[in-house]
Amino acid sequence: MAPIRISYFSDILCVWAFIAQVRVEELQATFGAEIVVEPQFVSIFGNAREKLEARWKDRGGLVGYAKHVQEAARPYAHVTIHPDTWVVNPPTSSLACHLFLCAVRSVARTDPGAMPEAAFQRTAWALRRAFFENAADISNHAVQRAVATSVGIPLGPVDAALASGTAHAELARDLDLARDLTVTVSPTLVFNEGRQRLNGNVGYRVIEANIRELLREPAGEHSWC
Repeated sequence: MAPIRISYFSDILCVWAFIAQVRVEELQATFGAEIVVEPQFVSIFGNAREKLEARWKDRGGLVGYAKHVQEAARPYAHVTIHPDTWVVNPPTSSLACHLFLCAVRSVARTDPGAMPEAAFQRTAWALRRAFFENAADISNHAVQRAVATSVGIPLGPVDAALASGTAHAELARDLDLARDLTVTVSPTLVFNEGRQRLNGNVGYRVIEANIRELLREPAGEHSWC
């Protein structure tokens, strides 16, 4: 049977996606070749500062949102949020980081000799950690380059993908798919060719149960229950 393909949409600046990363890794460890998780980007914090200041203007603006992020993460011992995150040098946009990561992903997909497929996940996680754990402004291109270098990513092929427009096309593909599937929440898992989805901070057991049901009832075989 062909593996179940899961489109996993997230925004790099979303605390719920940061929290959920361990669940994605556990899914991959549990199901192995039975599933393929395809990371995609959705723009939630495309205009981060202005959007948050406007939406949180009656609750303290960015400082109020930063407190919300701290409170959201507090029950989860596996993540740490720096007290300056969203307060000191807050990122302007997640799109800049998404674009850089799309450059990494496009190189890993098309030129495995330049970098392994795992390079994308390694870089994405390093950037999430840089933001949430170290309060780094990951919308800054110099910061993106420094983080990528720290995890062994060669910058030459990444620069080429950015210069050629390949990375831009890769990001546009993600955003078009998110629009077509009406994905507006980070993180979102989309199964079964768009017929099933799980939005937001969904527990691991719920995600696992959905996958096991799809494995038991392959796509195209319908059940009344």
